[in-house]
Amino acid sequence: MPEFRYDPLQKRWVIIATERQARPSDLHDSAKYNHLESCPFCEGNEETTPPEVWAIRAPDTPPNSPGWKVRVVPNKFPALKIEAGEIKKGVGYYDMMDGVGAHEVIIETPQHSIDLADLPLEQIKLVLLSYRERLRDLYKDPRFKYILIFKNHGKRAGASLAHAHSQVIALPIIPRNVNIKLSAAKKHYEEKERCLICDLIEQEKDTQTRVILSDNGFFAFAPYASRFPFEVFMAPIKHNYSFAEITDEDLERFSHFLRNILLRIKILLKNPPFNFVLSTSPNTQALPKFPDQWVTIKHDYHWHIDIIPRLVRIAGFEWGSGFYINPSTPELAAQYLREVTIE
Repeated sequence: MPEFRYDPLQKRWVIIATERQARPSDLHDSAKYNHLESCPFCEGNEETTPPEVWAIRAPDTPPNSPGWKVRVVPNKFPALKIEAGEIKKGVGYYDMMDGVGAHEVIIETPQHSIDLADLPLEQIKLVLLSYRERLRDLYKDPRFKYILIFKNHGKRAGASLAHAHSQVIALPIIPRNVNIKLSAAKKHYEEKERCLICDLIEQEKDTQTRVILSDNGFFAFAPYASRFPFEVFMAPIKHNYSFAEITDEDLERFSHFLRNILLRIKILLKNPPFNFVLSTSPNTQALPKFPDQWVTIKHDYHWHIDIIPRLVRIAGFEWGSGFYINPSTPELAAQYLREVTIE
């Protein structure tokens, strides 16, 4: 059974994912999944995955059969388990809790050899729709405080299967990285009664040097203190605290915007491996609640996506110091990405 363990020196939780010890991809090369016959995510191989929990499929096609457009299944080797208990206890100076949560895979297309950037716009919209609907569904479980949606593209970015997919992990705690953003956003709002990310977008509009694209109500720029070369930050221009609240119309517009950004990265950097992380509001229905936890969350937080091309490796200095060394200025990276021609 997986479990969370707390490190009081680093002030962080670690998941000890015992279920993943048997992952074949941890022991062998995943190239055997590069063919239709053996890829568990390809249409026609539905019996090789756990039963789907959500899908968009053709009328009159039964669950777990061909005929789907997007399919969501539990991860076969989950980091966390939905049926786990909620035992929390101290272990000397440490803390431990059961690995309760959910771990799902969003299979983005029935086609094996096509990237998210190359999908038709309608298919990209369906992938984004699956993000919204999984957030809404998992928010109903008050055990889950945060739902993390992310995509690993390419083996170097952590993808164990070549077939285009994203992942969803529901957590009973709010991750440290998210807590840092939440605290910064809340403090800014308390001092200025404005959203920090709204202010950052306005400043980048004025500065212009790091803007990559502004279109369809969305904005992308290279962060001023980019950790990695060609890192991209994107968000809606109009304030919205939660991706679960995005409208169908905005999903349509964002599918155009996201495809544009992904194609710029793919063309300029020759289809690099990358990590894609959706940062959205925690689950405001989670229990137990703290008195002032979500008083201003709808006003101070602003959902956004970070895309991090994996062009450099993190080494000893980064691990030892917590600093990042970025050999590329964000201003120049933004210029290169702006200048990419999209057919």
